[in-house]
Amino acid sequence: MPGLGIRELLFVLLILAFFFGAKRLPQIAKGLGSGIRNFKGSLRAGREDDSGDVDDRDA
Repeated sequence: MPGLGIRELLFVLLILAFFFGAKRLPQIAKGLGSGIRNFKGSLRAGREDDSGDVDDRDA
């Protein structure tokens, strides 16, 4: 699958601006960014919890 170029990104932004309006785009981007940040934080916390556990099934 090829990556997105500048033209494709501009096209997507135009479509989003058309559907949601230019005033709502920063709010949508902020919400998306905070959601991704929370998801990554949850993954990081899950890895830290798993690394401290000792597997006693083999003993």
